[in-house]
Amino acid sequence: MSFVDKQDFLNRAQSKLANPYDELFANLEPLETETPFVPGDGSGLPIRKLRPAAVLFGLIDRGEDFGVVFTQRPQTMKAHAGQIALPGGKLEQEESVAQAAVREAEEEIGIPRDQVELIGQAEPYRTLSGFCVSLMVGVLPNDFVPKPCEHEVDDVFETPLSFLMRPENHQVHEVEWGGALRRYYAMPHNNRNIWGVTAGMIKSLYDRLYDSP
Repeated sequence: MSFVDKQDFLNRAQSKLANPYDELFANLEPLETETPFVPGDGSGLPIRKLRPAAVLFGLIDRGEDFGVVFTQRPQTMKAHAGQIALPGGKLEQEESVAQAAVREAEEEIGIPRDQVELIGQAEPYRTLSGFCVSLMVGVLPNDFVPKPCEHEVDDVFETPLSFLMRPENHQVHEVEWGGALRRYYAMPHNNRNIWGVTAGMIKSLYDRLYDSP
């Protein structure tokens, strides 16, 4: 299945996703993972425990569709320069995933945290770089005007939810990295390439809402 309309999406999110204020990390064992993003054959790679993070899949009502808010990182950043991402980041000490998602969104794009209506939380998404990320679906005010943090965000833009929730737009690519062939998702739209972990989390959200019983 795929996107029908925005109300159907909201109904699915509210019925199939976890409560946004539940601590799903509490049910995860402290798994360890090898970090593969270094040259070589993968031997002797550092082992790190997965670190919790949260991102906001922010929806803005655009009539027949929702716009989903993304950021583009500055080219000057040391890590992930120029990449497209959802607002978010690592949890601070004593912080919940819901608190982290809205705090990071406030810091990165200027949306007051008390103006985000969280409606659901996807299962934590494990990344090969050592993070375990919760995607929080939330609704933003229709009149929201981004105020990007100049140190972390080069641009703020929207991509139609209907585009992201259609499987024909979920491209699969392969790249050789660290001596192994790795697959990743990409969802290019309007000269913006949504790919990697961000696209992977969106694909996981789609699977949960449209491909699961």
